[in-house]
Amino acid sequence: MSRRLHVLTGCTAVGKTELALRWAEANDAEIVSGDSLLFYRGADIGTAKPTKAELSRVPHHLIDIRGVSEQMNVTQYAAEARAAVDSILARGRRVLVTGGSGFYLKSFFAPVADEVAVPTELREELRARLEQAGGLAALVDELGRLNPAGLGALDVQNPRRVLRALERCRASGRTLAALQADFDAQPAPFADCAVELCELVREPSELDQRIEQRVTAMLAAGLVAEVRGLLAQGLKGNPSVAGAIGYRETVDFLEGRLMEPELAGAIGKNTRALVRKQRTWFKTQLPAHRQVGSAAAVGDLFA
Repeated sequence: MSRRLHVLTGCTAVGKTELALRWAEANDAEIVSGDSLLFYRGADIGTAKPTKAELSRVPHHLIDIRGVSEQMNVTQYAAEARAAVDSILARGRRVLVTGGSGFYLKSFFAPVADEVAVPTELREELRARLEQAGGLAALVDELGRLNPAGLGALDVQNPRRVLRALERCRASGRTLAALQADFDAQPAPFADCAVELCELVREPSELDQRIEQRVTAMLAAGLVAEVRGLLAQGLKGNPSVAGAIGYRETVDFLEGRLMEPELAGAIGKNTRALVRKQRTWFKTQLPAHRQVGSAAAVGDLFA
């Protein structure tokens, strides 16, 4: 069998899970998760993780592989996804990657991370400076001095991106342009595979309705109790999960920053905002790809 990967993506709540299952069943495939939140054990309701019945229909990979307090980054993801893909192909089965986390999905098409190691003490120094009055402006000024040719397209209003850029420049002694050139020269983790990409889409009004239904179902299924339990397991030590939509609003409710009648509305509003960002990201960051509507048959997904 050729080293061919099939990737199904789409916005949150668009209906990827069921369509992926049906395609995998029809094509003797196994599923590799491309969702940044499904890694975490116990984070089930708030992530709309496939149910036990759904997971039993097709072998799945990279789900429930971390405790909720453990970190996961894109470099680790690419390595573990590569191991899963090699194992599936070695068994003579097809591979279907599915998920809506663009940064992780992009690892199937492009390099994912540079080799710059940032010392802990440097990271802590810069974060402390960021939290001071005028901290962001000061870090941008320093970054400008280290990059006399300019900062390119860096969003200097985004503290996380400024911090990461300055960490990498300080740790490496190189400019952002030089670091980007090195990054672009790296091979993609799946450069030896042919990758076919398909995006599942729905009309905005239909997707809004599905989001409302999902939020209602999550709360009825026990989202608040799930988050309370995850807090006891160290949820707040993992910003990737604690800051995820559904979890951050519920934490705010449990800690008194949000009233119970406001919870569903806050989750729905933030989910819709995420969907808008996802649409833009898929359009600008992923290669040209096929789009199919929600009524698509499994045979329509990949040419």
